[in-house]
Amino acid sequence: MSYRESLVLLNCLCWAILALALFSSAEKLSVSYDGRALTINGQRKIIISGSIHYPRSTPEMWPFLIDKAKEGGIDAIETYVFWNAHEPQQGQYDFSGNNDLVRFIRTVQEQGLYAILRIGPYVCAEWNYGGFPVWLHNLPGIEFRTKNKVFMDEMEKFSTVIINTMKDYELFASQGGPIIIAQIENEYGNIKGSYGQAGNEYVKWCADLALSYDLSIPWIMCQEDDAPHPIINTCNGFYCDQFKPNSKNSPKMWTENWTGWFKAWGSRDPLRTAEDLAFAVGRFFQYGGTLQNYYMYHGGTNFGRTSGGPYITTSYDYNAPLDEYGNKAQPKWGHLKQLHDLVKSMEEVLTYGEVNHTEYGHLTTATSYTYKGKSSCFFGNAENGDRDITYGNTTYKVRGWSVSILPDCKTEVYNTAEVNTQTTIWEKVSSQVGNFKEPMQWQWRDEKIEFVSREGEVADTAMTANRLLDQKVLTNDSSDYLWYITSFHLSGSDPLFGKNVTLRVKTSGHILHAFLNGRHIGSQHAQKDKYSFVFEKKISDLLLYGFNQISLLSATVGLANYGAHFENSEVGVHGPVELMADGETIRNLSSNEWYYKVGLDGEKSEFFNPNCQLMEPWNYGNLPLNQNFVWYKTTFQTPSGSEAVIVDLMGMGKGHAWVNGLSIGRYWPSYLSIENGCSSSCDFRGAYSDGKCATNCGKPTQRWYHIPRSYLNCGGENTLILFEEFGGTPLDIDIQTTRVKKVCAMPYAGSTLELSCHDRTISDIKFVSFGNPHGTCDSFQKGSCESSTALSVIEEACVGQRECSIEVSEKNLGSTGCKKRNRLAVQVTC
Repeated sequence: MSYRESLVLLNCLCWAILALALFSSAEKLSVSYDGRALTINGQRKIIISGSIHYPRSTPEMWPFLIDKAKEGGIDAIETYVFWNAHEPQQGQYDFSGNNDLVRFIRTVQEQGLYAILRIGPYVCAEWNYGGFPVWLHNLPGIEFRTKNKVFMDEMEKFSTVIINTMKDYELFASQGGPIIIAQIENEYGNIKGSYGQAGNEYVKWCADLALSYDLSIPWIMCQEDDAPHPIINTCNGFYCDQFKPNSKNSPKMWTENWTGWFKAWGSRDPLRTAEDLAFAVGRFFQYGGTLQNYYMYHGGTNFGRTSGGPYITTSYDYNAPLDEYGNKAQPKWGHLKQLHDLVKSMEEVLTYGEVNHTEYGHLTTATSYTYKGKSSCFFGNAENGDRDITYGNTTYKVRGWSVSILPDCKTEVYNTAEVNTQTTIWEKVSSQVGNFKEPMQWQWRDEKIEFVSREGEVADTAMTANRLLDQKVLTNDSSDYLWYITSFHLSGSDPLFGKNVTLRVKTSGHILHAFLNGRHIGSQHAQKDKYSFVFEKKISDLLLYGFNQISLLSATVGLANYGAHFENSEVGVHGPVELMADGETIRNLSSNEWYYKVGLDGEKSEFFNPNCQLMEPWNYGNLPLNQNFVWYKTTFQTPSGSEAVIVDLMGMGKGHAWVNGLSIGRYWPSYLSIENGCSSSCDFRGAYSDGKCATNCGKPTQRWYHIPRSYLNCGGENTLILFEEFGGTPLDIDIQTTRVKKVCAMPYAGSTLELSCHDRTISDIKFVSFGNPHGTCDSFQKGSCESSTALSVIEEACVGQRECSIEVSEKNLGSTGCKKRNRLAVQVTC
């Protein structure tokens, strides 16, 4: 047994022992609800939840992700259940590796948190095909998400497998497990109208199915205004403060508070500010909400071919409080933690107290909660300008687009627009130390171009047909690639000769590579949001007397995941495929005999697997550059330390990457984001949308790709393999790690600032001013008044430390002489 195998076995044994201990010691919980809140063992609860999707990280990452969520004030972890991950082939289930749902829920329980299980089994989630397995589409007579027996039978089978698995491991709260809520279906109300009465009947069937499992926990349906009682309907969106459940006996729940937005190839980087996100949360709790979930708290990575859309990137960072690699995204993580801690401290008065609202006009309100002689208040201002309000004979200034929280209705403790936590600037550095960077040594091999032999055969064809077929029907989601191959004959008297002939192909691609008589004649990809296009190429010079052949390689970049009847979205070459001359169709090849071959030769032969014994060796020397359909192979050493590992694929075109045989996803650094719509400044005030405060205009949509450390050989050599589809240059590829470069903050007096360089030490204080400084990180400037001792205090407390705590007050930092409220501006180098 190898050392690595021994470690795996030891880990499994430790996990089994831990699971046994949890089984024996877990307390069974009674979970219910009333019109105010979820109740656990009869007590109303404030629940602050965060979404972490188990397949978008690894089992080795789960403990520290969940631990950081708990540290950030999260009570529960919410996740979808991904049908196509667990049942890739009908009746064949996979709960291993990243798909180990039981282990994930157990990890949540180990950290002492609750779990919210969104079974769906439709998930949307920017996940391939919305989480549905493609084989489902190919069942005769099926129609998704409506009163259709074929679909409902399969949905019930899968849902029952998940429910029974959770029951077998005693993971529901009523059994002593952490799962306190389950969801059936997902955002169906957004598209239900397209299904008419059958949609209404389907909703009722879903509710009946959920309740039939008799789990003794509440069930929810999000975005479903007609959710049948006792199913709770819940809200999704950027703001849900004005949402009301459809029953006075149901609590106000927010299942998806979008922390940012997903990214698609060609789009900019989204940014939702910490101030706006906190404002949305503050408003929700001000107006009676008692359970809210961040979508996402950690977004993670779309490994393999799991991203949907189409055109969703491999990164699913989502601008979440924990970034793609699991690092704290500051100031968002810290600003929300302070809010969570404060709201939780008010749990009893918020869930049991008498509520009183006062309207001041101009979208400014005060809300008080009073219980057992204690009162807590929220002052909300939904306009951009500041407002003064008088409450209890005291005048308060409420910042524009903010919520102030006064736990005693007298003293403001938190304002969503005032960020008193640090901003962390991360950097990516080469894993190679020293001044000399040794270039990677590359091997390569060509991908096979498929063709029709003169005998009219194509090796290993999936099928032949005298029509053009949908790509997903043939690939069954086993590959992004499908070959469409045909041939035709030209006689000497053919009307095509002597004219300018064009091959014209209409496709719903999303990418098309065309070959005529074995020669590549061109490639084209769809633009974002326009996934059908027409490919045209002049071919007169390549036509031959007699036998000619056309090979079309169609490539998908994730299947549709949202909308009514999205399963019927065409994918692949649907035609027509025509030979044109002088603007007229001379020959329509759509009804020719077409040969279909699924996938690449390299996929079938497992070029991506470094342990696979290949018939022909990899090539050394004469490295092809900027050439399409090439496989590249190199090795690299595992970077030391614990920082997140990434690969910089700048210089490559488009393709797929594997490390030690494990897919790290599709890459496409040559696809640049749109050039306009970005701004150097960002005003958090005003309603958020995915285009607001965006960055990264005109740059590669995604340049860096996450390599989980569990994919690497500890202290050893690793193999990186790329399939390059468009043509690129691998010479500048670099293995890098992430680390904190600098930290800055601008907290107000009266707060305590926690500064941290993560795993590094604070080496230098670049800027300090306590008084009335202004500016932002890297451009702080002193004001007209400041303390003369603040620098020395902070140097003594922080330099040489990984983290330090600073009381922001004149008592600690020295007198400023300022007439207005003091602030501290500080920037440190790590």
